[in-house]
Amino acid sequence: MSYRSDPSADLFSADSRRTFYEAHPSIALFMLLVVLAAPFAGLYVAGLLGVVVGVLVSAAAYVLTPCFWKWIGG
Repeated sequence: MSYRSDPSADLFSADSRRTFYEAHPSIALFMLLVVLAAPFAGLYVAGLLGVVVGVLVSAAAYVLTPCFWKWIGG
């Protein structure tokens, strides 16, 4: 049984994310703002539960942005 690397799984690796954000510094800056601001926005809107949701949303955005960028053809 041979092991083949799944190309879609490679999109979620730390190395591919680092490469993506190094190649797109403006998107990296935007994601930094999203990651830092989302928990505070959640705190303002919904209290402590909003902080948890904000952290989850910012983490998902950080991980999924390279996949979304590839999907839209960027």
